Formats: sequence, C-alpha cells, structure tokens
Amino acid sequence: MKILDIYKFLDKLSPFELQEPWDNSGLLIGDFSKNVTKVVLSIDVDEALIESLDEDSLLITHHPIIFGGLKQLEFSKYPANLIQKMIRKNISNIAMHTNFDQTHLNEYVATQVLGYKIVQKDGFVAYLDVNENFDEFFKKVSLAFGLPHAKCVKCNNMVKRVALTTGSGCSLMRSIDADCFLTGDIKYHDAMEAKSIKLSMIDIGHYESERFFAEILQTHLINLGLEVIISPSENPFTYI
Repeated sequence: MKILDIYKFLDKLSPFELQEPWDNSGLLIGDFSKNVTKVVLSIDVDEALIESLDEDSLLITHHPIIFGGLKQLEFSKYPANLIQKMIRKNISNIAMHTNFDQTHLNEYVATQVLGYKIVQKDGFVAYLDVNENFDEFFKKVSLAFGLPHAKCVKCNNMVKRVALTTGSGCSLMRSIDADCFLTGDIKYHDAMEAKSIKLSMIDIGHYESERFFAEILQTHLINLGLEVIISPSENPFTYI
C-alpha cells in the first residue's frame, strides 16, 4: 500500500487539520508514492527503535521528531543524528500528535484506563464526574498509570469534578473548570499557581499518559491488511 493511501486513512480517522498551529503532525520523512507493507507504531523515535526496524518500514509516531524549524542538519546532534539513520534505512515517518490527542487519546485514557464516563469535552480537556475521596482517587490514578512516584497538589479532601489532559497540559490550567486536574509535566511554579487558585492536581506523567497511542491506533490500522507492529517504546526517565 502506498504511504499516500495510509495517510488518507489516518486523516479520516484523526484529521491532521485539527493539530495546533505550533505542532508538526503529518508526513515528516518519506515519499507519498512509496509502497510499504510493514507499519511500526511508537510514541517517539529513538536510536534503539531505528536499529530494530527493517529497511523501508513506515514508522507512525505520536511525537514529531521534527518539531521546530530545522536550520541545519548536524548529524552529531539531535534530531539530525536520528534522521540520518532513518534515511539510510529508507524509513518513512508520519506523526500524529495534537490531532490524535483530541480525537482519540484523551477519550481512551478517560474511559478505558481510568474507567470514567466523559461528561463534557472541551478541545484537549475531558471532564469526568468522580465524587471520591482525594487520597483514594490519587491511589487509583497512580495504579492506573503505573506511577512509581506520583506527585500531587492537594487542595481539597474530596474530588467532585476532574479535568483530564494527557501529555503536558499545564498551559490550560487557568481555563480548567474542575476541582482536580490530571495532566503531565507539572512544574514547581505550576503547583504554586494551582495552590493559589485551589485547583488540586495529579501528575500522571507525560510518557505514562500517552503510552497508549500505539495500541489505540493498531486497532484501526489492522483493517488495512498491513503488518502492524507496536514498538516497545521506552520511557526516557528511570525511576530509582
């Protein structure tokens, strides 16, 4: 199947036009006219993954390897070092990032990972009615995402309404209409601001909250008759 046909299928599934202006989803490396028989799914591109791939594979990732504007390709630096290896093996790459967050990832995490119904959806934010003790809810969330060292900002003993944004969503904090916000990459000053506006927060991890990308997409791509493989993507962080 040609990459163009796969791209059109993905575009119907999760339109690329939904991506944020700062995003770079779409075909990043490759040629629409190229034929492929094997598709590999992963959150990110790393050296170990590239080494494991067969030549002429199509790699579909959640995060774009080319994010900002590249002014040069210095092969000793990231991401040019990985791009060089991909080109040598004729590996193509399509990224599905913020468009897939909106159409699939947040919904899957809310309903399939956490087990709650979405009562409202606002762009990248899914709202859930919980009505549970904060400490018990915190333990449930930590277990669901497999978090060995979870951190939180606790402002209330009860959690009534929860907002969920997978990945890194702290920039949305001021627009959240809930008493608890689940997202990743919570920084110190984010926590200070959350305390000041009495918004409880639980850091669900960037990798941990998005690692379901491949298994979600695989269920759709297997209908194309292609060999679809999920790469065992590794968290760049090590917890000791």
